[in-house]
Amino acid sequence: MHRRLVFIGSVAIAVAFAASPARAVDPDRCQGLSRRYELAKPQISAIETSLTLFSAVDGNCLELATQLLDQGASLDARDRLGARPLSHAARSGHLQMVDLLLARGAPIDARNLTGATALYFAAEGSHIAIAQRLIERGADVNLTGRSGISPIAAAAYAGNEIIFDALLAHGADERAPDDTGKPPIVYAAAGARFEIVKRLLARNIDVNARYRNDLTLLMWASGPDELVPEAQALEVVRYLLDAGAHVDDRDDRGRTALMIAAEGGHAEVANLLLARGADPSLKDRAGKRAADLTVLSSLRQRLTVP
Repeated sequence: MHRRLVFIGSVAIAVAFAASPARAVDPDRCQGLSRRYELAKPQISAIETSLTLFSAVDGNCLELATQLLDQGASLDARDRLGARPLSHAARSGHLQMVDLLLARGAPIDARNLTGATALYFAAEGSHIAIAQRLIERGADVNLTGRSGISPIAAAAYAGNEIIFDALLAHGADERAPDDTGKPPIVYAAAGARFEIVKRLLARNIDVNARYRNDLTLLMWASGPDELVPEAQALEVVRYLLDAGAHVDDRDDRGRTALMIAAEGGHAEVANLLLARGADPSLKDRAGKRAADLTVLSSLRQRLTVP
């Protein structure tokens, strides 16, 4: 999972976002790897054989991977970040390679240096079939990756309802926070993942709960990732308000959802909050109103209190 800085006011918070889709097999790459391996095989060491396995896995070169495993390549070999071949296959979206490695006894819950497992990589990359296979084979659904982010939080941010539901059905903890105090519903709100927000609120999560820095779900949804379409964010903000979210709650800097939307340039979200009773006259701890925080002149006019 890559990282993006999401700004809530002036506070930058690292949030994960989904990786790229699975890469197709490149026959030329696989042939080249096989030729180089055959030339080097008489002098190659066991460690080098295992390192070649990573290249074969990344390229989805099934025949070469099978040959390397037959010749002693280790399924417990680790790359420089501590990841095993199974995690490489899961991250790359190669289901057949995952099946091969599992059939050969790959450790399903092996973790890299940040704690991430193959299931974590599948969840963050939205590789549905691989996540389902790993869950079916007994992967631990609650082992976390970097910064304590759980597979279900990764699926929530990516908006992958199929993986999210599968994890939930197999005992994933939907309330467990990461190392910065953000549980999966915060990731769903920040990513404007409407269906997942709905699912989680239906599980008796308090719509007005406070998270780190006294941020609420409405605040997170009002200042979403810059890549989130405005219409998508509006849907989540409207749903949270309908569910009873307090429109003028403040974070630890005295900022409201309206101030956060204004600073982020989310004009339509700000307009919705105003229509639902948000008070533009409120000031944060620095004495600034929402109108002082936006760079959009048209929005500033709407927010300016006579």
